[in-house]
Amino acid sequence: MTDCPLCASSGDSLWRDDFCSVISVDDPDYPGFCRVILNRHIKEMTDLPSAERQRLMTVVFAVESAVREALKPDKINLASLGNLTPHLHWHVIPRFADDRCFPDAVWAPARRPGAQRSTTDLRPRLVLALARALGPSLE
Repeated sequence: MTDCPLCASSGDSLWRDDFCSVISVDDPDYPGFCRVILNRHIKEMTDLPSAERQRLMTVVFAVESAVREALKPDKINLASLGNLTPHLHWHVIPRFADDRCFPDAVWAPARRPGAQRSTTDLRPRLVLALARALGPSLE
């Protein structure tokens, strides 16, 4: 797909291998928001063979653990939507009780301005945690 926004923009890559990539989503209201993107166009999880589904979820769970370790959020949201972008990907979103939309989805209208969180050295901590969990990145 030449018009796929997930292919067109690599984002801030935190980790990748020949199968999938982990990028940091540039959203100042949700620091630590990551996206796990399959490196090829597949529409649904059940379109993958079982071993590849397990492999992808291993990465999603490693990202969840890394984000929890780095930010200590109140909750983690995992989402795989793809309604507008039929390219298999997962959102890993740290949530705090004082964020803009909590307890609603991050895509809902804001309830409040939301607390600002420090992102000092967040990226290197995520990169290190992902490398520990998944091995070295191909970057």
